[in-house]
Amino acid sequence: MALHLSSAAPAWLAVANRGRRNRKVKAVASEGFATLKAEEEEEEKVKLGGSDLKVTKLGIGAWSWGDTSYWNNFQWDDRKMKAAKGAFDSSIDSGITLFDTAEVYGSRMSFGAINSETLLGRFIKERKEKDPETEVAVATKFAALPWRLGRQSVITALKDSLCRLGLDSVDLYQLHWPGVWGNEGYIDGLGDAVEQGLVKAVGVSNYSERRLRDAYQKLKQRGIPLASNQVNYSLIYRFPEENGVKATCDELGVTLIAYSPMAQGALTGKYTPENPPSGPRGQIYTPDFLTRLQPLLNRINEIGDSYKKTPTQVVLNWLIAQGNVVPIPGAKNAEQASEFGGALGWRLTGEEVDELRSLASDIRPVVGFPVENL
Repeated sequence: MALHLSSAAPAWLAVANRGRRNRKVKAVASEGFATLKAEEEEEEKVKLGGSDLKVTKLGIGAWSWGDTSYWNNFQWDDRKMKAAKGAFDSSIDSGITLFDTAEVYGSRMSFGAINSETLLGRFIKERKEKDPETEVAVATKFAALPWRLGRQSVITALKDSLCRLGLDSVDLYQLHWPGVWGNEGYIDGLGDAVEQGLVKAVGVSNYSERRLRDAYQKLKQRGIPLASNQVNYSLIYRFPEENGVKATCDELGVTLIAYSPMAQGALTGKYTPENPPSGPRGQIYTPDFLTRLQPLLNRINEIGDSYKKTPTQVVLNWLIAQGNVVPIPGAKNAEQASEFGGALGWRLTGEEVDELRSLASDIRPVVGFPVENL
């Protein structure tokens, strides 16, 4: 909303930044009045690849919502439900409106699980009942299961996802991983989804350089841009830099969406050799690994202190500083989601980015998702 001040008023006013959005104020003189118009900064949202879809520079991963096979200590209850709802609302309040889910998150094959898409759809509905103007960008994924064949399998799965989400369309639909076979049909299905108006943009996930190029070219023949490739990428898992995926995304104009950007909590500093994570993560981030991680964590803390930022905010900012990267950290509660917003609106120096990469290079990376090599 524009503000109208008398000609005696100063041309520029300071606008408080409450952490929800970075704005700039533009003064326009008109008939003795200075009209002040708050404009969103150009960098507040970014386009996904060559698509027309614009999303916040940071998203929220909903992998843990409803899950009982990897997260939440193999259980899901009302307390965790309320915490996840708090994470959703806090994200919106912080200006983060991109949410990434998948049909296999919170799989019904896991005892006690609730599908993540179902939860996200419920949260969106409840939020819009209170605030109809709420804008949410939803990204979900197709599971390339061996028995799914042909382009129609993509459309069928997408419609099932839409039903769970309670939506007529989603903003981004992605192939969750490359299939053992049938990949050409899956790419055709993505194109069909765009042409049928079921999605605004399409992407892939866990795709190698070769598969990324193939998918890009096949969609390009239909005049459809490949918007994104979602891969495991963090300060201590830089495989996308080493296998050509990051460089190829930059070359083709495909946005890299980084999942597990905080290495599933290992880079937040909350885990120590004496207090490793529980569940399956404890088999990956062992006391020995966490011991070797300490020098890097110490430096992250020091840099964070100089900016009055938390380690989480530093490691997320490190990824954003790589350019053409949208991190999607997972949030289990409101406090975590609120913290993520502090990764935006500032930037590590080039020297700090390089120093952290150098320190991280001394750490043997954890095992990634094997399909990255297919």
